[in-house]
Amino acid sequence: MSATDNNQSNSWFSSDRRRLIIQEYGIFLAFLLLAVVLSFSNQYFLTAGNISNVLLQTSINGVLAIGMTFVILTRGIDLSVGSVVALTGIVSASFATTSATAGILGAPYPPYVALAVGLLVGVACGAVVGLIVSRFAVPAFVATLGMLSAARGLTLIYGGGKPVPALTPDFRWIGTGSVLSIPMPVILLAIVFIVAWWVLNRTRFGRYIYAVGGNPHAAITSGINVSKLRFLVYVISGGLSGLAGMILAARTGSALPQAGIAYELDAIAAVVIGGTSLSGGVGRITGTLIGALIIGVMNNGLDLMGIQSYYQQVLKGALIVGAVMLDQKRNLGG
Repeated sequence: MSATDNNQSNSWFSSDRRRLIIQEYGIFLAFLLLAVVLSFSNQYFLTAGNISNVLLQTSINGVLAIGMTFVILTRGIDLSVGSVVALTGIVSASFATTSATAGILGAPYPPYVALAVGLLVGVACGAVVGLIVSRFAVPAFVATLGMLSAARGLTLIYGGGKPVPALTPDFRWIGTGSVLSIPMPVILLAIVFIVAWWVLNRTRFGRYIYAVGGNPHAAITSGINVSKLRFLVYVISGGLSGLAGMILAARTGSALPQAGIAYELDAIAAVVIGGTSLSGGVGRITGTLIGALIIGVMNNGLDLMGIQSYYQQVLKGALIVGAVMLDQKRNLGG
């Protein structure tokens, strides 16, 4: 072997190249390793029915996590998504219920009316947060924490603290229906993922999101309307929270006022585990999707092995902390 070939071989296994490979494919390899371990641990894990169940369970968190990715890429955070899920679910359900006491006047309405109302509620919640963050320079943590409390309170006020039952079959189809044997929630997640991937990778708006997250001062100097962009990412997160809330209500057959509790933690976990930096400007929507799948597969696998949910919370917390530590080490050039 010549000296040139030897140098090329050494460069292939250099620390920089290994670090690059880990950054690019580490999350995917971790997902495959987890799937392999669980498949050997339980004979039912790789069955078609269980895989469909994992995808179905992942769909709601996946939709929320994609919206969260837009926010975190701009150095923000959205702690309100779980409460917005509950609010949009119960409001949209009140337009699609056959219950004489839980529905609003004239219910049930056609499903597209209920869906439109739910999306509008989610978008409105995101717009309020976006306005507070972008116009009044309130830290995102504080603004979304306030919305978390306000949206939960509005949910209890609107529904009187009671669930909205007896949803119409047409409305429930978005949560229980299927196309070519593929569950509708999984199809909706795939559509949201494709659109989000295209926006972030193929549009000027997506490039601006990365620019603002990477260096907001340089983005302003470049002529980017940072305030408008920050407003819009919260609108996107709110709208996707609304969609997730309606999917959840449709799946369960009734909208519960306590729905969505701690959903924001799972969404943030999926984004961080997927490699998106909390410092902004770095991350991919594909990583977020795999992060959501890792959480879904982990929860499902532990359930199959009869491990209590308390341990799942511990593992999830460890994954979040570990992912943040790796992100900090990468930012410091370690």
